[in-house]
Amino acid sequence: MQDFDLSVTICSWNTKDDLRACLQSLADARKEASFEVIVVDNNSEDDSPSMVAEEFPWVVLMAQSKNLGFTGGNNLALKSRKGRHAFLLNSDAVVHPGAIAKMLEFANATSDAGIFGPKVLNPDGSLQMSCRRFPNPVAALFRSTFIGKLFPKNRFVREYLMADFAHDHVLEVDWVSGCAMFVTEQVLEKVGLMDPEYFMFCEDVDWCFRTRKAGFNVYYLPSATVTHAIGKSTDKAPNRMIGRFHRSMFYFYTKNILVEKPIVFRPFLWMLAAVGLSLRASLFIVKNKIDILRRKFGK
Repeated sequence: MQDFDLSVTICSWNTKDDLRACLQSLADARKEASFEVIVVDNNSEDDSPSMVAEEFPWVVLMAQSKNLGFTGGNNLALKSRKGRHAFLLNSDAVVHPGAIAKMLEFANATSDAGIFGPKVLNPDGSLQMSCRRFPNPVAALFRSTFIGKLFPKNRFVREYLMADFAHDHVLEVDWVSGCAMFVTEQVLEKVGLMDPEYFMFCEDVDWCFRTRKAGFNVYYLPSATVTHAIGKSTDKAPNRMIGRFHRSMFYFYTKNILVEKPIVFRPFLWMLAAVGLSLRASLFIVKNKIDILRRKFGK
């Protein structure tokens, strides 16, 4: 028998101030339900572990001597959890009042729910597109690229981001963002943890893909709300993160999508994906370096 209804797992890397705000929002929510909070610190250099230990002694702190990544850190927490269900929460996110209780209520009332995510807002209150359809090569070609800028309202990106969905009612979706992801007890038991091959990025897509393949549903739950400031950790090493993201996307494609294609086409599709994603990553890195030079010389 589990000690708590829920385990909230947080992976942190040099996000001390954001982590403090995140934990404070959870401290305020402790009256709503029975849950524990586990913070895995990925060898931060900003005294995050000391802050957690001193200001939030009720939090289970797992300070690491190396960076385990988002997947490794959360998997470590999930293995030691004492809660029935799990809620993965980014360190740069805060939960709104009532969110924890509403998610637990939904999990207990929805027998086919495997994974679901709350409504996610940006710090300015605008909607963050946190539920999406599974990625496809055409959407990747348009999204955040110069081609996408030529066709800003193209249907491929809009469909991928579910931009035409009002985000005001419960809906079954392909996947939800790992920045705020509720994982039910049955998925943890029958599907297992996140694939450790993902250091970070796409591990949430893969987990939802496996969950749906195992017969469970993935939902978007707008009655529970979280505010998330995107990229507080990843912005500290942008080019490295670009590389990691595209490697993860390639792994997801070859693991889950390519294997479903006719075997005769697989070598060509493998090469096409490898070249396309490498080129895409290179363009983003070059753009970042140009932007840095422009800022440096005031142009």
